[in-house]
Amino acid sequence: MFSLFSVVATNAQNTVKDSITVKNDTVKNIKFNYKQLIIPGVLIGYGLIGLESDYLKGFNSQIHTEVKEDIDKKITIDDFSQYAPAVSVYALNAFGVEGKNNLKDRTIILGTSYVIMTATVLALKSITKVERPDGSSNNSFPSGHTATAFAGAEFLYQEYKDKSIWYGIAGYAVATGTGIFRMVNDRHWLTDVAAGAGIGILSTKIAYWVSPYVTKKIFGEREKRVTSMITPFYNGKQMGFGFAMGF
Repeated sequence: MFSLFSVVATNAQNTVKDSITVKNDTVKNIKFNYKQLIIPGVLIGYGLIGLESDYLKGFNSQIHTEVKEDIDKKITIDDFSQYAPAVSVYALNAFGVEGKNNLKDRTIILGTSYVIMTATVLALKSITKVERPDGSSNNSFPSGHTATAFAGAEFLYQEYKDKSIWYGIAGYAVATGTGIFRMVNDRHWLTDVAAGAGIGILSTKIAYWVSPYVTKKIFGEREKRVTSMITPFYNGKQMGFGFAMGF
């Protein structure tokens, strides 16, 4: 569910490389501001309250019923769209649209975000044991797909907000679509999706706040040559792109 840097596409193009010499202390982080906690806090709070609130549970069921009445066919695009915002950052850089941070720093930031997000999601799933709408298991809360998508959307926004706000808007649109498809596919309640979105956003914000420490203290300050590669693949059934990186 949390595999990094793979996305299925309809066409496979030429291999593209992104190579740069970097220093670990070049990361451009964002400063902590309590106002940045409001949106993810509200989303997570809504999801947590929904665990006990009969009203929100009823609203979950109402949304679920309406969705199933309008759409009775599963659409599995969410298995791939959850990664699209994060992969877009590497694709844009590889094709010459530079983001805020260099290859190594942005990879450390994304990795930190995914570690925080994954640990939080798995812990909450284990503690809450909420049954999925389709009854398949008791690990519905929160939505991991949605958390992954929104972590990537915030990552895309932070890396490219100085270039154009539309990059971030596109990323959040894809992430929102991922959350909607999780409900359409009968895998999550609205409260699961809301909490997942908040966790994803907050995980990436935390990753940027702690990135100078992580980069300097854990990865050292040696100058290295970093190379990334986007390469097409075909497994006999699907065509897509793979991402590889070497330090």
